[in-house]
Amino acid sequence: MNEIYFNAYAGYLEGVVRGYRDGLITAPQYLNLTQCETMDDLKLQLATTDYASFLQNEPSPMSTSTLSARCTDALVAEFQYLQQNAAEPISKFLDYITYGYMIDNVILLITGTLHERDTHDLLEKCHPLGFFDTMPALCVATTVQDLYSTVLVDSPLAGYFRECLSAEDLNELNIEIIRNTLHKAYLEDFYAYCQSLGEPTASIMSNILKLEADRRTVNITINSFGTELSKDDRAKLYPRLGNMYPEAQTRLARVDDIDQVKAILEQYSEYKAMLVGVSLGASSGGTGANDVTLEDRFFAREVQFNKDSFEQQFHYGVFYSWLRLKEQEIRNVVWVAECISQQQKDKINNYTSIY
Repeated sequence: MNEIYFNAYAGYLEGVVRGYRDGLITAPQYLNLTQCETMDDLKLQLATTDYASFLQNEPSPMSTSTLSARCTDALVAEFQYLQQNAAEPISKFLDYITYGYMIDNVILLITGTLHERDTHDLLEKCHPLGFFDTMPALCVATTVQDLYSTVLVDSPLAGYFRECLSAEDLNELNIEIIRNTLHKAYLEDFYAYCQSLGEPTASIMSNILKLEADRRTVNITINSFGTELSKDDRAKLYPRLGNMYPEAQTRLARVDDIDQVKAILEQYSEYKAMLVGVSLGASSGGTGANDVTLEDRFFAREVQFNKDSFEQQFHYGVFYSWLRLKEQEIRNVVWVAECISQQQKDKINNYTSIY
């Protein structure tokens, strides 16, 4: 990438996002948060962070759902500032980042339409970074076919729907298949776009997106056990990239249980280390105080990749990395808050440390 070209269009915003990174909660601040006894104590501690202005007008006691929403508001405000001040090609890079949220929002609306729920209510539950100009028009659709036609014509996701799905695919039995199919198409497209930007963005984003592809591959495999999803259909959902593409993906498509998944992962040094002491197939924060899952380890490795991206300059990966680090921070804060509100202090340190 031409350094002068990058400076002309993105140097200022890179400085802004590095400033955002410096505002992430530090280890001493996390220690203070974990020692809080009530949600009011937690709110008081968060007043020393970048979330202060978003929490100051919230009445006490504050719920964890409200805390999550206000923290997300802070994230969205910072990201939208970047969007408003971005020019090509960085504006397109930022748009690509939002497509994943758009997919989840559209899937939520499709699910609501299938269950004949009020889509206007669902619109309020959609992630703000996944909004697009014609999204409110989706609420007018009364059938799945109408919704499909609207998305296909008027949304930035039109290409993914056109290439991967038909209106007949949109039914309750297929909803998770649809979600994974769209995310696969998006991930492959985003990866190709990042490669077109040249170095160092290409290599930095390659490491991050390949890890995401492997994470999705493992999750799809584990979550398909005990379902009607055939092994051939399972293979079709795997992103065509990643450290495990194509050899390990071919083998993962044929496995029948967790032990076989583990045997394949152990052939990769980076994933073998992640398996030590983990519970495969479980959600974060299980029954024990020190429960660690493979998903937790993937998050931790992603955090490291995203921290590493700030070690280089003049690339677009810092924008993606800051957003992912901020999302991990929100998960951490909400986890601490849940442990406090549910009086589960023995699990309060089960978060993924950033700095």
